[in-house]
Amino acid sequence: MIEQSYRLPLRTHILRTILRPIFRGLFHLLSHVHVTGKENIPKKGAYLIAINHISLFEPPFVLAFWPVAPEAAGAVDIWERTGQSVLVRLYGGIPVHRGEYDRQLIDTMLNALRSGRPLLIAPEGGRTHTPAMRHAQPGIAYLADLASVPVVPVGIAGTSDDFLDRALHGQRPKIDMHIGLPFLLPPIIGRGKDRRNGRQENADTIMQHIASLLPTKYHGVYSELQTSEPIINPTKKVRQ
Repeated sequence: MIEQSYRLPLRTHILRTILRPIFRGLFHLLSHVHVTGKENIPKKGAYLIAINHISLFEPPFVLAFWPVAPEAAGAVDIWERTGQSVLVRLYGGIPVHRGEYDRQLIDTMLNALRSGRPLLIAPEGGRTHTPAMRHAQPGIAYLADLASVPVVPVGIAGTSDDFLDRALHGQRPKIDMHIGLPFLLPPIIGRGKDRRNGRQENADTIMQHIASLLPTKYHGVYSELQTSEPIINPTKKVRQ
């Protein structure tokens, strides 16, 4: 692969500068926002932001409240949905064809990371529509292995499918974002089946770190936590 620099159009930089504070304001208006673990975010350099994905609200929530504007990868079908398609195009998201090997997509994400930019990705590969997490797809582990970057686990609670409906009816639901310590995955060795198994194990490790930041009902298939990574201090809350 020939590495290329990753450059965003000036228009995208300007639109992100405009959109992020607008969405921060909307989330504050519609809900009670609490963020913990902001001190765990790397000050510079590339890393993967790995989130649980219940509804369509987690990605814009993270993108709005992250200290910098990360790159974001999302399922290509978002680009075909009325409303959402406009937002992802304005933000400059990276479309992902789920379940397909896309060399150009991988090169785009790798170039973004190798240019020192953080990248937001949902390891589950799509919305679960329920708090309980499902098995991760191995793609994030493949990407982390190629790029040799740390993973920042992020657990999000409160963003159910009915979030907007409850918010518009004056309930102002609570949304929590818990940011864990960054960590490096072990290198993937072997070939064939061993290599595929190694990627899946690393993807599951990421999900276990996310689960450790969330209440039990969110753990789903990762209810038997195996990670010993310390959880952020829940008493240190930062309101953005």
